[in-house]
Amino acid sequence: MGVRGVIFDVDGTLVRGDEPIGGAEAGLSAVDAVGLRRLLVSNNPTKPPEAYERRLHRAGVAVDPSDVLTAGSVTARYLSEHHSQDRIAVVGESGLVDLLRSAGLSVDPLGGDSFDLPTPDVLVASVDRAFSYQTLQRCLRVLDDRTVTFLGTDPDVVIPAADGDAPGSGAIIDAIANVAGRDPAVVLGKPGETARRMALDRLGLPPEDVLVVGDRLDTDIALGERAGMTTALVLTGVTGAADLDASPIEPDYVLDSLAGLESVLDDLPTS
Repeated sequence: MGVRGVIFDVDGTLVRGDEPIGGAEAGLSAVDAVGLRRLLVSNNPTKPPEAYERRLHRAGVAVDPSDVLTAGSVTARYLSEHHSQDRIAVVGESGLVDLLRSAGLSVDPLGGDSFDLPTPDVLVASVDRAFSYQTLQRCLRVLDDRTVTFLGTDPDVVIPAADGDAPGSGAIIDAIANVAGRDPAVVLGKPGETARRMALDRLGLPPEDVLVVGDRLDTDIALGERAGMTTALVLTGVTGAADLDASPIEPDYVLDSLAGLESVLDDLPTS
């Protein structure tokens, strides 16, 4: 059938902060010109799709919230499917807490000055710019109960930001896992199975008809590689040429920016 849809990463691929990355407009235009479906998939767990619509609008990118999938959305769906009646403690920012509560889940933040929640059934760890020693100590005590399920929103250890790279969810998850002596049962977001399933469901396409474009080998390219999608790495985010040489993950295409996407589409059958 050929390529009929494209999954785009956001940060480091389309934008950095609120500024468009060079070549992004040309890449999006190339996809639209051949009539391909597109879906933006971000490992940012702190913002709902509506926030991405506003943010991308400021960068000159028009997108509908229905065409955006975030790690927060994926986490909310996973918890709704598997832990809808459970007490959930969250290490994360207010945006994630609000998103999970809006899904009807019983959620309490684990950070802050006080925490008197009974022992939760689930602990969800995510990026938290207010993460503290006190929060880490609470996580240690909560996860000492081996019946508590430990989950992570996404594996990104470093994330591209407007003023330079910054620690992401993976850094928080790894810190908690290290002191607790146990790994999360599931880390959601890209390249996990739940994110992959939700993305393909949203596009309504089989994996062989999808092109994945992103700046990270271990999330974006791994997402596509594991599912049998075509993959294109852009060198505008956290991955450099040295990282590419050292990684066992091999993208089908490597681009300096999204400006090179037109040539990829010319090389692929589209329908």
